[in-house]
Amino acid sequence: MSHTVKIITGAILSLLLISCGITLPGTGSRETRVKIETPEGEITVKLYNETPLHRDNFLRLVKNKVYDGVIFHRVIDNFMIQGGDPATRLEKGKTETPEYTIPAEIRTPAIYHKKGALAAARLGDAENPLRASSGYQFYIVEGKKFTAEDLSKMQMTKIVNYLS
Repeated sequence: MSHTVKIITGAILSLLLISCGITLPGTGSRETRVKIETPEGEITVKLYNETPLHRDNFLRLVKNKVYDGVIFHRVIDNFMIQGGDPATRLEKGKTETPEYTIPAEIRTPAIYHKKGALAAARLGDAENPLRASSGYQFYIVEGKKFTAEDLSKMQMTKIVNYLS
């Protein structure tokens, strides 16, 4: 298991909104960042404007302290760490919020799974053909870095499988 995953495994989350709508110098565009504080350290994530439903939902949950005291409950080495499930809250007695989904906002190739990316969890395509995301659960891609050659091979395999 990688050092990063070992550190974050089982860490308690406390999400704090540290800045919202920062204008980037020279671009005129705005971006939103959220700091995730754990006993093992801090992680700052960027929320994409290209996925406004997911961005706004995440910010609402942070503002309402829904993530306070929940843990990263699922860790898959070289893939991801998952958290945000209100049922994993250490301080029982807080009201759990009913599960809901958010319509898919898949924006590839501009936004894709890369090491460090924050994404909304969802059920697989067989159970979830519309690819709707969990309203609460999220994950951070732990993944591994790929070379351009590795990516080309994977792309060719997908093309061949699609044409078969």
